[in-house]
Amino acid sequence: MTASLRDVAARAGVSVRTVSNVAAGSDLVAAATRERVQRVIDELGYRPNAAARHLRGGRSGLIGLVLPELSSPYFAELADHVVRAAADRGRMVLVQQTDGEAEQERRLLTGVRGQSVDGVLMSPWGLSPADLRAEPGSSPVVLLGEQDAEGLLDHVTVDGEAAAREATQHLLAAGRTSIVAVGDQPHLGNGTAERRAAGYRAAMTAAGLEPRTVAVRRLHRSDGADAVRALLERPQRPDAVFCFSDQLALGALRAAMTAGLRVPDDLAVVGFDDVEDGRYATPALTTVAPDKAAIAEAALELLTSRIESPERPPQRVLAPYLLRVRESSAAATPPDSQPTSRPGTRKPRKVTSRRGTNPSRA
Repeated sequence: MTASLRDVAARAGVSVRTVSNVAAGSDLVAAATRERVQRVIDELGYRPNAAARHLRGGRSGLIGLVLPELSSPYFAELADHVVRAAADRGRMVLVQQTDGEAEQERRLLTGVRGQSVDGVLMSPWGLSPADLRAEPGSSPVVLLGEQDAEGLLDHVTVDGEAAAREATQHLLAAGRTSIVAVGDQPHLGNGTAERRAAGYRAAMTAAGLEPRTVAVRRLHRSDGADAVRALLERPQRPDAVFCFSDQLALGALRAAMTAGLRVPDDLAVVGFDDVEDGRYATPALTTVAPDKAAIAEAALELLTSRIESPERPPQRVLAPYLLRVRESSAAATPPDSQPTSRPGTRKPRKVTSRRGTNPSRA
């Protein structure tokens, strides 16, 4: 039988209120009493009812997580981290999918807020931060992704431009001279592809090479395969592709194999996201690896802070990433070629709330 608050109070010889304060971590209880009560809590295996605690505070203990695609490995892994981080805080997560459509995002945002959630974490593809801020509802929103929130909302992101530049510099350092970026999405305008394309272009321009980008409808494997297959049919074949998602990169690997090319000898491939499939692909995929656990933790911290202090100014957290170099790009660097980016030499960038770190190998 599960021990109750009253059981602990009776055994410890204190009031129910004192047990509640100790369980909540309050510093209003004397140290000796707190130790005695905590010992009884441990002995009886008492676990506070998080839902009841939230309800007593006028909150549901439920948060919304709104994502474009649950079938996407990146978003599935991110959702897993969010659910675990929320559970550590005594919260439950209501997950919703938008398919990246603006109307769906608008409808689900309003709908999730109507579910008595305490707040919403959202990765939008169709709506801008200004659109999100303008939506009716009183629940706080924390933005996920590489949009420019312009101080409108709490925001957790990675420096996609810097990461893309570093990934491109890695290919340049390996002696690649015809690098194509796959994943531009001008029809969305959500900022993610824009920033990654900007980083790629900056590295190519600095090396005196012509940038070439290929647009895709979605960031799926089939889109990557189709894009690279078309590139390989052109007279000027690329010797490397930088894909804006690992799904695109996995499709690129398939297209290269079907064309009889060797990866990385004939075509180097780099992705973005570090999903599990890429780690077990043949060859294993070089990729930009955002710290998904850090993103989830930072998002929950911001949301909790926003719930407790609704009037504070919006904060931006820059989460860390790594460039994980694996077999798909790991051909030997020519002896006369010097890397354009060395691991650990870039100074951390200043952010409002947290620093992102980006060593280039792991």
